[in-house]
Amino acid sequence: MFLPSASDPVAILLLALAIDLAFGDMAVVFRFLPHPMVIVGRAIGFFDRRLNRETRSDAARQFRGAITVIVVAGAAAAVGWAISEYLRVVHYSWAIEALLVAVLLAQRSLFEHAAAVGRALQTDGLQGGRAAVAKIAGRDPESLDEYGVARAAIESLFENFSAGVIAPGFWYLLFGLPGLFAYKTASTLDSMIGHRSPKYLAFGWAAARFDDALNWIPARLTALLVWLAALVLPGAQAGAAVRATLGDARKHRSLNAGWPEAAAAGALGLALGGPRRYLDTVMSEPWLGSGRARATIVDIGTALRLYLAAAACFAVLLLLILAARHFL
Repeated sequence: MFLPSASDPVAILLLALAIDLAFGDMAVVFRFLPHPMVIVGRAIGFFDRRLNRETRSDAARQFRGAITVIVVAGAAAAVGWAISEYLRVVHYSWAIEALLVAVLLAQRSLFEHAAAVGRALQTDGLQGGRAAVAKIAGRDPESLDEYGVARAAIESLFENFSAGVIAPGFWYLLFGLPGLFAYKTASTLDSMIGHRSPKYLAFGWAAARFDDALNWIPARLTALLVWLAALVLPGAQAGAAVRATLGDARKHRSLNAGWPEAAAAGALGLALGGPRRYLDTVMSEPWLGSGRARATIVDIGTALRLYLAAAACFAVLLLLILAARHFL
């Protein structure tokens, strides 16, 4: 009989995915305890205030930004290692570790946030949709029409599927809790200081490049999972997903985000991306996919089903890895 070891990281990741699917972001728990990434955010804010001063040259700020990445991400990896060592002598350590991993996954919350945009559009109209999508997309919501709101929700869903589920799982499988903690810290660094604004262009350069490097493989793995999901989901277009990914993914200004977004665009028969506004800046972005740009509430629903199918493909892949370890 095939029974995986309780300490196997693949088995622990599968359990963590199940916990996250069942309980989501565990908001009740974090009303009383600080979320790990909130603590990381405070540390990043400390370094930002101390080291990122306008009176310093760009070269000095770039150097200090690199030091920030090394210190904060290194500290997170060290904490992950210390916890791993402690868990070696604790009963039911596999369950504790699965809970820790689940806390740092965003599988259910991504679904819920994208679904909330669809519900808001349906019940509260354009203004409701704008308010809901502002929680998950950085662009100016007031510049979006109904189609733009739907596209933004779908784009955010698949870009963050890579960054919030596949990449954390990938680095956990490779390096355990130290890898997971370092990745989530890198993601937080990028979201806080990895901007192209005058304040962070130099200071956040290392954070942005580090995040790009860590997401390179997971983003492409996410596109592959979307291809597989499109094969099994009725109505999805697997061939178009492959063509859109290979033809358009590199057009995206992000080194990685274009891969899952282009795959989703092709699978759903949509054109995602395109020109967009971020506060006072208008970005002339290319379109990903050759379908229609007028995404609707129905398309959000189909995108959510595609997302669930891709997440299921990821779980099946992990189960196959477990089986291969046992039988080969």
